Amino acid sequence: MSEFEIRLLDETEARDAIPALAEVLSDCVEGGASVGFMQPYPPEAALAYWRGVAEAVAGGETLLMVAEETGRILGTVQVGVAQMPNQPHRGDLKKLLVHRDARGKGLARRLMDAVERAAAARGKTLLVLDTATGSDAEAIYPRLGWERVGVIPDYAMWPEGGLCATTFFYKRIAA
Repeated sequence: MSEFEIRLLDETEARDAIPALAEVLSDCVEGGASVGFMQPYPPEAALAYWRGVAEAVAGGETLLMVAEETGRILGTVQVGVAQMPNQPHRGDLKKLLVHRDARGKGLARRLMDAVERAAAARGKTLLVLDTATGSDAEAIYPRLGWERVGVIPDYAMWPEGGLCATTFFYKRIAA
């Protein structure tokens, strides 16, 4: 069995990881994940997105967690921690991504556990997320203790085209 390392990236590590993160994002979008991008979506197309994430990490606005196996990034998740003044306790979970090569090995659970602990360490007590209704990802969150809030129809598009509904979830975490 492979050994995975889960870790929070700092500013320099986030910048250095951009090509690997672009590969993971591309793989997920090409595999049908509705995470904001349309097919075709080669890794080169994802570079600008990850540059923005690295800047948000540098600015203290985002926590970026990765899962690695022998130095290869195979999964990632983010929490947006910079909120409006009346929401200092809340974080936005974003882009839980696991490369198709690494699915079924518990990486999503390990990434979520780690990023929830990191968010709690920064004083967050409530996390929220949205995901495509009917997707494989939607089934993961209730198993990890997230509460379903509701569904908005025609909220986004599947990466291959066509409208999809979005399900919203929240989870209380201990700070």
